[in-house]
Amino acid sequence: MSNTELQKRSKITLKKGSTISLIKDNGSSLDFVRVGVNWGAIQKKVFFNMIPYTTNVDLDASLSAFDKDKEHIYTVYYNQLTSPDDAIKHFGDDLEGDLNGNDGLDNEIIWVDLKNIDKKVKQIYLYLNSYSQQNFSQIPFSEVNIYSQNECLANFNLSSSEEYADYVSMLMGRLVLKNDCWEFEVIGTPIAAKDISETILHIKNNY
Repeated sequence: MSNTELQKRSKITLKKGSTISLIKDNGSSLDFVRVGVNWGAIQKKVFFNMIPYTTNVDLDASLSAFDKDKEHIYTVYYNQLTSPDDAIKHFGDDLEGDLNGNDGLDNEIIWVDLKNIDKKVKQIYLYLNSYSQQNFSQIPFSEVNIYSQNECLANFNLSSSEEYADYVSMLMGRLVLKNDCWEFEVIGTPIAAKDISETILHIKNNY
């Protein structure tokens, strides 16, 4: 599987541009989504390859909400942990990554309560920025997971693909409100932005 693909637990592989309709088995709409990002610190050896050395990695997961005209409404990120409508909550900034190998846990988590999203919000973009400016190919086992209440809806890995080798920001995907039902659309694209403000500008100009 390509590193830029999403794979549902049902083994359906979703490529860029594909969508996951957030519908329960009974036909009702899911009202909760959790975004989790996991990654590791960079481990290497120095002094004739004898002494272990660890470089911390600070990835920042963020969500930005837009109205139907693509006007920016709010962003939830490390300095604004709760959205004005209280529907989105960020659980804090991880400045290091996993220091002792992959612990299998998400380093940063964002909860999205879709039923309480401000009615003006029609699209919500998920993205990552490397605050410490390491490019994504340098960062061990970085992956994004999209969950419902208790089930992993989708996951994808972004560490090892050459596509991301020269980038420090990327768009993971977006939640789109269509006919009163939220869908998750895969983007998985690296972008030429250095930080959150440049990422928001890129979204407004290109999507």
